[in-house]
Amino acid sequence: MIKTNLDGVKRFIADRELPLDDGRKIMSDLSGGRVKYAGTGWMRLPYEYDIETSSGVKAAAQKVISDSQALVVVGIGGSYLGARAALDFVNTPQYNALDKNTPDIYFVGNNLSGEHLAQVIAFVENRDFSVNYISKSGSTIEPSVAFRVFKELLASKYGEADAKKRIYITTDASKGKLRQLADREGYTSFCIPDNVGGRYSVLTAVGLFPALCAGIDIEEILSGARDVTEQCKTDALLYACARQTLYRKGKTIELLSCFEPAFRSMGEWWKQLFGESEGKDGSGIFPAYAQFTTDLHSLGQFIQSGERSLFETFVSIDKPRSTICIPEDRSLNDGLDALAGSNVKTLNDAALTATKKAHIDGGVPVLELAVPDFSAHSFGALVQFFEISCAVSALLSGVNPFDQPGVEAYKKNLYEILGLTSGQSQPIV
Repeated sequence: MIKTNLDGVKRFIADRELPLDDGRKIMSDLSGGRVKYAGTGWMRLPYEYDIETSSGVKAAAQKVISDSQALVVVGIGGSYLGARAALDFVNTPQYNALDKNTPDIYFVGNNLSGEHLAQVIAFVENRDFSVNYISKSGSTIEPSVAFRVFKELLASKYGEADAKKRIYITTDASKGKLRQLADREGYTSFCIPDNVGGRYSVLTAVGLFPALCAGIDIEEILSGARDVTEQCKTDALLYACARQTLYRKGKTIELLSCFEPAFRSMGEWWKQLFGESEGKDGSGIFPAYAQFTTDLHSLGQFIQSGERSLFETFVSIDKPRSTICIPEDRSLNDGLDALAGSNVKTLNDAALTATKKAHIDGGVPVLELAVPDFSAHSFGALVQFFEISCAVSALLSGVNPFDQPGVEAYKKNLYEILGLTSGQSQPIV
C-alpha cells in the first residue's frame, strides 16, 4: 500500500505542529458524510460502483474493442486527465505503439489547437474508430468543438445511423444539454453520479470506460481504492497535515515529482485535483509537477538555490515493470565500467536518494510517497489516496474542496470575445 515518509521534513517542522487531531475529525466527517459541502460522493465510489452499471460499461467497452481500431476520447480537466493517467500508469505512455488486441486511444477536446485535431484526424480517418464524449454539461467549448469535428467525421465515414452506434456519452444522469442530446439521439450513455465533481470522477465511467477499452482491469482499480480507504487513511492524513503545516511556514509551492515517466499524466491529474480544490480566497498551495531526473537538468538549479518558497513530494515506485541491466563496454571510456551489470533501477533509486539529500541540505523540505508498483490496483490506490488527502488538506485550510468558481472567469471572457452568450455556448444542440 501507499506509505508516507516524513523524514525529509523533520528539520523543518516538529511532529507537534502537525494538525493531526483536526485532520482526524475532518476524515471522520468525510467518511460519515457530515461535511457541510456537496460533492463527497466520490468517497463511496469504490463500494457503490454497482454491478448493473459496471456490466453496461464493460459490454460497451467490449464492443469498442471488437469493432474499433481507435477510440477518440473527448474531454477536458477531470473528464480527461484521470483516464489518460490510467493508460500511462498501468499500460505505458507508448500504449498506442504497442502490438495489442485493444484500440489505440487518442485524447482531444483538452485544448483549442486545430493542429492537434488535424493530427488525430490523420491517425483515425482511415481506420475504424469510435468516440467517447465526456462532459457533465456538454457546454464547455474545447470538448464541444472537438466533438463536432469527430461527430462529422463519423457521419461521413459510416452514415448518420451507424455513426450513432459508435458514439458513447458520459454525462450527468438527468440534466444538462449533453444528457438531452444523448437521450434524443439514442447514443449509448453512462452516468456521472450526482454529488461527484469532475476532478473526483476517475472511479466512475469517466475514467473506467477508457480504461476498459485499453484492457485494464477496473475491478483491480476499485480494489486498490477500497484498500486505501480501509488501510491507508493514516498515511493520507499525514500527507495532508504535513503539506498544510509547511504552507503555514511559508512554503507556498508544492513540487510533486517522480523518477518514472509513466507517472507524468498522474502528476497532471494531481495538479488539477489540488489546484482547483485549494486555490481559493487568495490562498492555497500552488501545485507543480516535475519529471525527474529529466527536469533536474532544467529546474534543478532553481530548486537547489532559488527562492525558498517550495517543498517537494517525491513519489517512488517500488517494483518496476521490467529489469534492464547496464551492458559492459570498456571501449566507451565513459567512466561507467564499475556499473556494468547493475540494474538501471538501482541508478534511479540512487538518483532519488542523492536528490533528496541535496535538496534538503539546500533548504527544501521533502515528503515521500512510496507506491508498490504500476498495477491497476496501485492506480486505484493512488486516486483514492490523493482524493482523500486533498479533501482533508483543503478543509484544514478552510476552503470548499469541491467547487471551482474561478474556472468560469476565462470562459465568460472567451464567450464574450467570440460573441456567444452562455446559452449559445452549447454547440452540441
